[in-house]
Amino acid sequence: MLANEQIHTSILQTIGQTPIIELKRLCSNMPVTIFAKAEYLNPTGSMKDRIALKIIEDAEHSGHLKLGKSVLEITSGNTGISLAMVCAIKGYKFTAVMSAGNSLERKQILEALGATVIIVPQHKGGKPGQVTYEDLKLVEEKGRELAKEQNVFFADQFNNFSNVVSHTQTTGKEIWEQMNKQLDFFVDVVGTGGTFVGTACALKNFNPHIQCIVVEPYTAPILAGKAISNPEHKLQGSSYAMIPPLWNPAYCDGFLTVTDQEAIETTRLLAQKEGIFVGYTAGGNVAAAMKLAQTADPGTRILTILCDSGMKYLSTDLFKSQN
Repeated sequence: MLANEQIHTSILQTIGQTPIIELKRLCSNMPVTIFAKAEYLNPTGSMKDRIALKIIEDAEHSGHLKLGKSVLEITSGNTGISLAMVCAIKGYKFTAVMSAGNSLERKQILEALGATVIIVPQHKGGKPGQVTYEDLKLVEEKGRELAKEQNVFFADQFNNFSNVVSHTQTTGKEIWEQMNKQLDFFVDVVGTGGTFVGTACALKNFNPHIQCIVVEPYTAPILAGKAISNPEHKLQGSSYAMIPPLWNPAYCDGFLTVTDQEAIETTRLLAQKEGIFVGYTAGGNVAAAMKLAQTADPGTRILTILCDSGMKYLSTDLFKSQN
């Protein structure tokens, strides 16, 4: 071990402890304060680094994963990329099964990290960049088939409770401490449910009066119990028009929706006004926080999550010519 504590012996030691940024420029005319936890500053550019490390280490401790065994996951890209990084460090072969609807950059990053990538075609009529529940089911079927055939460790982020625990133990605790125990609202999308449920659980354990609000696509507000008019949306990694197995409504105090256009416009404004370069879903989170700010009491402190880096969306329409 090196004597200098500022020097890490592994990239895995840099996961977490992401900063919180006050969005002063974007929200300069608001009587409330909006904060954003910069999860896109994790090593692979997303919050999924946290769960990847927790899932792998829990599997090692339980004996379900030993050297020589491979790891497989179904993914929209971010979790797969995070697992590829963890597996590269720990010496496991890793296979990612993902939909053809995910952005090209994700496949390229996975392969650069040494992963084997299996692309599953979208359902008939599927649109690139808009992964739906039907697409996810096709990916899940393929992934489970391969996991059974190959006898690998299946990370299974949608059902693995280590996903939730990672955010209870790290993300929620960090937010509470970084905010000096002063927070009124936590606002976030729900994909697997791990980030929202885990973080909300921790925050409510610290202060049960913190209101935790779910963000859903305008056309697919399934957790709010409303009709799904269109399961295809831009908020990648969130709301596949299904209730995720890890979902726990006990930690939810309300719901907000955002349209694709609201998410896109806010993502672009984050880059132009705050110098924060993130993806669609992070923009959707901030758009929802700004909606909440319109009806919140003066002095209210709202926090949301900047899920992943905009670098993973360069092949999409998110940052193409805006003239």
